[in-house]
Amino acid sequence: MVKEKEALIANILKTIDSIAVIISFILAYFLDYYFRSITNFNEMAYALAPTYDGLIYFSEKNIALTISIIPMWLIILNLSGAYKDFRTRAFYKDLAIIIKAGLLSVIVLGSIVFITKLQFTSRLYIGIFTLTTALCLMIEKRVMTFLLDYMHEHGFNQINILVVGTGKRAQNFIRVLKEHSNWGLRIVGLIDDEHEMYGKEIEGYRVLGRIQDIPFILHRKVIDRVIFVVPRLWLHRLDDVILACEREGISTSVSMDLFDLRIAEMRQTNFSGIPLLEIETIRAKEWQLLFKRTADIILSLFFMIILSPIILATALAIKIESKGAILFNQTRSGVNGRKFKLYKFRSMIVGAEMKKKHIEKMNEMDGPVFKIKHDPRITKIGRFIRKFSIDELPQLLNVLKGDMSIVGPRPPLPVEVQMYEHWQRRRLSLKPGLTCIWQVSGRNNINFERWMEMDLEYIDNWSLWMDFKLIFRTVFVVLFGYGAS
Repeated sequence: MVKEKEALIANILKTIDSIAVIISFILAYFLDYYFRSITNFNEMAYALAPTYDGLIYFSEKNIALTISIIPMWLIILNLSGAYKDFRTRAFYKDLAIIIKAGLLSVIVLGSIVFITKLQFTSRLYIGIFTLTTALCLMIEKRVMTFLLDYMHEHGFNQINILVVGTGKRAQNFIRVLKEHSNWGLRIVGLIDDEHEMYGKEIEGYRVLGRIQDIPFILHRKVIDRVIFVVPRLWLHRLDDVILACEREGISTSVSMDLFDLRIAEMRQTNFSGIPLLEIETIRAKEWQLLFKRTADIILSLFFMIILSPIILATALAIKIESKGAILFNQTRSGVNGRKFKLYKFRSMIVGAEMKKKHIEKMNEMDGPVFKIKHDPRITKIGRFIRKFSIDELPQLLNVLKGDMSIVGPRPPLPVEVQMYEHWQRRRLSLKPGLTCIWQVSGRNNINFERWMEMDLEYIDNWSLWMDFKLIFRTVFVVLFGYGAS
């Protein structure tokens, strides 16, 4: 949970640090050149002019220095502890690490110059390079800390946790979470199996119910992970609720013992000295999810630009054909039940939702889904844009906002989720998307239960390659309007 996120961010920081070192190398060349010209100091060897060509010539003549600066700084920073516990470290400690790394870099660079016999390498340049690198790193650390803290304080990338247990070990766990609030872990409430504990507060958090109430609480609150920090005597009480969480796609962590799981994978991890056993229903690694999110942003912007003529033409056609708003927004359920506003081009007459109850008996889909092939509420333009999925183009905004992904299970209505069976709720464990297996396999020609099975098949076998294939298949399905109505 935290360990994997910290490792991902550490790798991102290493990449950013490498960029900072490269920028510093370039800046140092120009600063050195201008410093010498202002002070009439001796000219720097291999510095032809303060130009791009001059920089390239200087880099080639100091090749040993050029190729060693990035690995040298990363190794020194790593050995100095720059990438360990960086989210809980005070800024002044970061400064101390960078200053220490700067002093060590001078020694290492001096050794490189001596060993490789770079007799004409400027010592002044090494000094300026070290200072500019240290300054760039200080600025970078401050900016990254601010951005990460801002994201967590405003609810971005926040994980909602339900803690099971109120004993000494559980209280210690809660205190650790409170001390590290910038990790983005938010305790929603506590669970205790003693009836008289209901409603009481432990470490500032309210006891919401007993272990048997957890499935009910999962339906009423947005929970991303359930963490069990319980006495050993409680272990026999946890099997059913662990499997209930697994069926609904809610990740769990247990501080002890093993369970016979059917779907989820189990792994041991460590949370600030507290051993945990994590039970994951989604096999995606942090770097894969980051790549998926980056691809979502790039692709949504790309499609919005190249499809802008179609988007504008559709908006104009809707406005000309009938009165009312161009866009239709509707509350949908996202990851683990999070509510968000889904955007679509309006394809029905104004007040279509009010008229739904009069035609519910005409529903052609089984399960808690309403679909009619020849819905009388659909406008002429609406029927065309539905045929080719043009009505869903505004959902690119949802992707850009982070409510949805390009590929993922289609977002259901909250009222539909309330009618789901337990095993069907696991489709909410992954961010909803514009397209998925169901979308490219016939859509409305597939019954509800098979639809749910397809979504779980996607979740259980997810990979970046699968997303790529589904996007490719979606293009052809949309062009031919297969399965849409």
